[in-house]
Amino acid sequence: NAANSSLLGGGGVDGAIHRAAGPELLAACRELRTATLPDGLPPGDAVATPGFKLKAKWIVHTVGPNRNAGQIDPAVLRRCFGNSLAVARGLGARSIAFPAIGAGVYGWDVREVAAIAVDVAARHTAQRDALDRIRFVTFGEAATRAFEDALAEHAAGGGNRLEERVAAFHIGDDGGAGMALEHLARQEQQDLVAPDDAG
Repeated sequence: NAANSSLLGGGGVDGAIHRAAGPELLAACRELRTATLPDGLPPGDAVATPGFKLKAKWIVHTVGPNRNAGQIDPAVLRRCFGNSLAVARGLGARSIAFPAIGAGVYGWDVREVAAIAVDVAARHTAQRDALDRIRFVTFGEAATRAFEDALAEHAAGGGNRLEERVAAFHIGDDGGAGMALEHLARQEQQDLVAPDDAG
């Protein structure tokens, strides 16, 4: 889930996932704020909750850096993907679905997001205990093309073979991000719908 730092819901992917998961998700996020994150979730960090009414078992929440607010360090964006994968692995998940973290209202160029995301995924899949599947769920032709190009460039550059383990999916152009992630979870039996990123 592409969350904002408050973890208490918002627009875009974040709001859609909260609506689909039901009020239990908001209660769980409030508990996280009370118990362990009194100042909210910092950009680049990740935390998990149950999926509640979603078909996915868990939701990984991460906060993308807001480029429009001066948060321009790509290393923070990289940590969003890397920390989400680490949380997923810690849960024993075998698969995860990501939106294009930061490429929405947070102002990151989707091509830069795609290049970072694919690189992080490639490094992850080279590890012995890597997840079996990583999916990038995209909206609009430009975002889909950016992720497909990043995957093609990785392959052309002689990187480790990703093929069926890492892929991009284009689901709609209407901004129904949370519903599309949930659809993908249902279709592919994803373990996680993640991250919930407002950006």
